[in-house]
Amino acid sequence: MAESGTLHDAFLDELRDAYDAEKQLTKALPKLAKAATSPVLRDAFEAHLEETRGHVERLEQVMEGLGEKVRGKHCDGIEGIIEEGQSVMEEDFDEMTMDACLIAAGQRAEHYEMAAYGTLVAWANAMGHSDAAALLQQTLDEEKAADEKLTSLAEAGINQDAAATAHPQDDEAEGVLESSGAKTSGAAGKTRRPATKR
Repeated sequence: MAESGTLHDAFLDELRDAYDAEKQLTKALPKLAKAATSPVLRDAFEAHLEETRGHVERLEQVMEGLGEKVRGKHCDGIEGIIEEGQSVMEEDFDEMTMDACLIAAGQRAEHYEMAAYGTLVAWANAMGHSDAAALLQQTLDEEKAADEKLTSLAEAGINQDAAATAHPQDDEAEGVLESSGAKTSGAAGKTRRPATKR
């Protein structure tokens, strides 16, 4: 009977998975940056690309520090997220909508990585690998900051601009109703339903 794996084995497996994920992202992030029309969004993707290269180096340090050969294990999860992002880039969206969708694609990757690094930090601490935990925590902090940056860009106007192109007639319709003196109750455009007997 084969010997059962330990948490250390699972930790190494996760490290190799994260290493491959970061390598895949170094190829995907330039495509997101190129597809972005907002200069600040493009800059955010390019800045995170540089951080991602640093994440690869940190993972190499962690594996070497544990006396392990530096190698990756194909990460199916991030591959799927990247494929979804690629399919979004192939859509015929207006520029503002595309930027909103690119933020969503980027945040899917960030959340996946935050979950992975959160686990790696917890396991490293549990097993007393303090040097590895410190390096992995640095990466986790950068992933969280990248996610927050994308949220701030979305909330600072990209989502609102995309929404304005989606429903431009809503603003016009409200203006017509106000100028005609029509009164509405409740949400605009909704008709009252008769109350039902209980």
